[in-house]
Amino acid sequence: MLVVFGSINADLVFPVEHLPAAGETVLCPRFLFRHGGKGANQATAAARAGAKVLFAGCIGRDPWGAVLRAGLVEAGVDTSLLRESDQPSGTAVVMVAASGENAIVVAAGANGEATAAQVPDGLLGRETTVLCQNEVPLRESTALLARARARGARCLWNLAPATQLRSELLAEIDALLVNAAELHTVAGDRSGEAAERAMALHRQYGCAVVVTLGAEGALLAARGRLLHQPALAVDVVDTTGAGDAFAGVFAAALDRGTSWEAALAEAAVAGALACTAVGARSGQPDRAAILARLSHLPAARILEG
Repeated sequence: MLVVFGSINADLVFPVEHLPAAGETVLCPRFLFRHGGKGANQATAAARAGAKVLFAGCIGRDPWGAVLRAGLVEAGVDTSLLRESDQPSGTAVVMVAASGENAIVVAAGANGEATAAQVPDGLLGRETTVLCQNEVPLRESTALLARARARGARCLWNLAPATQLRSELLAEIDALLVNAAELHTVAGDRSGEAAERAMALHRQYGCAVVVTLGAEGALLAARGRLLHQPALAVDVVDTTGAGDAFAGVFAAALDRGTSWEAALAEAAVAGALACTAVGARSGQPDRAAILARLSHLPAARILEG
């Protein structure tokens, strides 16, 4: 069972020719509504990949809230841990350029009232995987992960948006998931390329470190070994949500009992396929789509160990 604790947003997506510079107004013909929020995106990705997923978060008692809950239910996510708040539902404005690059502004709203107490101790055991991100209060994510770790659950943390974490927190999780920029934040003043920094963190704290590198693929430092997984070649339409698809499918694969390497491969395929449609969830693949493209994925290379 996978418990995802995190944010859920209404995404307003604006397709633009280019991302605006400071002080610039860019016109576009329309905007699109999409379901979003890193936590909800990752929960949806995991459910589509075949995992049993419970989502814990917070929505507003507004029209968006009802729509957001319905979207999770439709994706096969258990929303029994999702609660309502008097704050408005979280909302994001997503600008997507013709190149596929994006810029995002998020109003947290009800996400700021999500609490670790929403997840009962009875769900935190050796058969549970817990996945957190950084779009809900940090103190609540750390409290949940500490409880989960104490009860033997597998603990994964997607450090997005990036923040500097205390070393004792890194020592308590099983895997840290970051992109290259987030790795720079958590690695602090460590020198070297992404691969060297990932391996240094793994050696120091013991947790697996997964680094997504966009078109360059992903790195995995785990069990004293460093791997580079090249990316699956796809026609990129929108990179929004690719990291969430990667994280959700990675968590789903580990929860299913696969190896770190197999989870990395499935996540790499999912992240690439998520770039083939507009919106944070529109391109998220199901398990059949992931398996169908696994054979097209270049083999991972051992860099160290």
